[in-house]
Amino acid sequence: MSNPATALKALLARGEIVMAPGAPDSLTARLVERAGFPAIYMTGLGATASRLGTPDIGLLSQTEMTEHARNMTRVVSIPVIADADTGYGGPSNIHRTVREYIQAGVAAIHLEDQVAPKRCGQLAGIRLVDAEESALRLRCAVAARGDSDLLVIGRTDALGAAGMDEALRRARLYQETGIDLVFVDGIKKIAEIEAVAKAITGPKVVSIVDGTETTALTAAELQQMGFSVVLYAVSTLFTAAKAIGDTLSELKRSGTPKARAGEMISYGEFCDIVDLPFHQSWADRFGG
Repeated sequence: MSNPATALKALLARGEIVMAPGAPDSLTARLVERAGFPAIYMTGLGATASRLGTPDIGLLSQTEMTEHARNMTRVVSIPVIADADTGYGGPSNIHRTVREYIQAGVAAIHLEDQVAPKRCGQLAGIRLVDAEESALRLRCAVAARGDSDLLVIGRTDALGAAGMDEALRRARLYQETGIDLVFVDGIKKIAEIEAVAKAITGPKVVSIVDGTETTALTAAELQQMGFSVVLYAVSTLFTAAKAIGDTLSELKRSGTPKARAGEMISYGEFCDIVDLPFHQSWADRFGG
């Protein structure tokens, strides 16, 4: 695989919005790539759900998150944009976080301005780090990447905690730190997307969260509004959770999963997704 950060930069340079569906695990990352998307979003909510079965309230450590990222980048050839939470501590922690993600092979990370322990941007009760301190932390991340092509995304969660005006002020402030893109999270309304699009110039990220009215907007419309990257953080996770629940309900009700067969892939299709043919040929070649 070519350098993932360089590949993501090339995608952005084309001027077409980069659609990055969320992947809670490496299997889903494979499916995102097979579906033809140009990038993958390693969502912290999805990672926490798949590894711990708990809400996204800052329970995963930096080591667990970077290991999760490394496992994901190993099985795909398209860029992975990874959630790096708050950076997991002070300046030295941020430095280590950036270097670990570079070694994990991700293309971009986003750092947010919440007080640790952080929580999902869609939840209430978010507490913010002082804006100037957060800007300094982003400068730290930019410096830590050195000559790497890793893209740094400055995320603000001020929208839900302090309102649109403060979110926009922070976004502009963060753009001055040398980051590559800015990200106002916690958006739930189309009017909020429109406000960000109008007020913030330059490369920016938007997250479309299922269950909000923002899903009415297409990627083409978001591109016209000036967004560079659109994340679909929970679409695959929520779809999978419902499908699994429906299959289990049918199995419990009837004693057989037969009625759900039409909703499943075959064993052969699954083997193809996880690249079993490669491992079989490798074993044949070397006597496994």
